[in-house]
Amino acid sequence: QVQLVESGGGLVQAGGSLRLSCVASGRFLSINSMGWYRQVPGSQRELVATITGGSNTNYLDSVKGRFTISRDIAKNTVYLQMNSLKPEDTAVYYCNAHVLTRFSGSRDFWGQGTQVTVSS
Repeated sequence: QVQLVESGGGLVQAGGSLRLSCVASGRFLSINSMGWYRQVPGSQRELVATITGGSNTNYLDSVKGRFTISRDIAKNTVYLQMNSLKPEDTAVYYCNAHVLTRFSGSRDFWGQGTQVTVSS
């Protein structure tokens, strides 16, 4: 199995910054891509940013220019630097990893989520 542990959420004023981290551990062959999603109550989970092993990135339009995703492959860690935060960024943020497992092929794994609250 693969475990994803997030950290770095919290309460911040509008215009402030937060940095989320997510570490993957367990028994697997490789991590193909990692990313961050977010969800607010009553809404579907949406993709915020993803990064591949080749460092190709993809962002939600509303966070482009404000958020930066990065990855430390050696540490199986993905980061999300969030600047110029807005109240509408308030959500539970989930880490995702697309992993090549030893016996079950490629699978998606999720962290437990970390709350980000941006006050106006």
